Formats: sequence, C-alpha cells, structure tokens
Amino acid sequence: MHINIQSITPNFFTPASSEVWSKNFELLPNSKYLVKAVSGSGKSSFFNFLYGLNNRFSGTIQFDNSAIASLSENDWTSLRRNKIAIVFQGLRLFPELTAMENIQLKNTLTNHKTETEILAMLAQLDIDQLANKKADTLSYGQQQRVAIVRALCQPFELLLLDEPFSHIDKAQITNAVNLVNQQVEANQATLIVASLGDTYNINYTKTLLL
Repeated sequence: MHINIQSITPNFFTPASSEVWSKNFELLPNSKYLVKAVSGSGKSSFFNFLYGLNNRFSGTIQFDNSAIASLSENDWTSLRRNKIAIVFQGLRLFPELTAMENIQLKNTLTNHKTETEILAMLAQLDIDQLANKKADTLSYGQQQRVAIVRALCQPFELLLLDEPFSHIDKAQITNAVNLVNQQVEANQATLIVASLGDTYNINYTKTLLL
C-alpha cells in the first residue's frame, strides 16, 4: 500500500512542530517506519487517522492515490479485514474471552491462519500454554503478545503497532520482533511502529519524529 500524507493536522488539539503534522511525505510499500514521539504528542491519533477511526483532521491522506475521506464505512470494513492490521496501545482484547478466542474473532473473518499456525505463533512468543486462559487473567505483557498474534491473523498490506512491546521483557521483545518481521515480509507489507524512544532493533526505512 502506498500512503501519501499531505499536510495533515488534528482538529482537536494544536500539535507541536514535527516531521508528521503539517508536512507532506510518503509511506512506501514494503517499508518500515518508526514514529518516535513523547507521550501526548498525537501518535495514537495519527494511527487512528490511518485506521479510519478518527477523521477530525485537516489535510489529506491517500491510500494508493485515493483520498480516505471518500471511503464509506463498508470500504473501511473491507480495508480493516484485508489490508490494515493494528495493535492498539490499549490492546482492545475482550477480557471475558480466552486468548485463542480473542485471536479467532479476527482470524475467522478471513481464515488467514490455521489453528496449528496460530499455536506456533503463540509458542514463538512463549504464550502457547495460555491459549485457553481468559484475557483478564493474563499479565499486560502477555496480553500484548496475544494482541500481536491477533493482528497477524489476517491479510495485511499495512501493519500499525502502537507501543506494542512496552510491557514485554527484552528476550520476548526479540521473539516478537522476529515474528512481526517474518509476517511483514511474507505479506510484503508496510510496517509503522510508534514508540516513546526504543527502536526495538528494527531496521527502519525512516524515523519520523512526532
């Protein structure tokens, strides 16, 4: 997916000068970007713009030369099912469901992964033994790993990760980054990671300071 950003600015707060707000730039297919920002600078808002959850901005965002302002809700539903995957900062897991049930809610929309493949990804992140545990019984770091696997259980051309590793220890971050890189390469997708500062040893095409 080719993304063109033309002078976007949030309408609900006045952002500080950055390499994102009020700038013109491109996010190219099969590339990796770090959005590096302090807390409160609007990185989650930027992700919500790209995911179609918030349209309160001026300027233009284009996906493959089409302005997202013209997209219908059905268009967004299709994009979120087939082209854009996300790990929200707040995760948005269903606490009463098990880890596997949370993942399968996403996976059954496209049957992108088999249960064996899902369990293999959980094992890669050392949480396969938690597959049948309710989400609200897991630590936040374990929940983050579940949310990462859930995001990878769909086809995608764009993967958005909003502070995805903030509560995961270093060894498991390495495993999570390896899994993300494998799936991004398999999908030939664009990766955008938001971070307060850590680069997570990902080989980024470019860093954008927000």
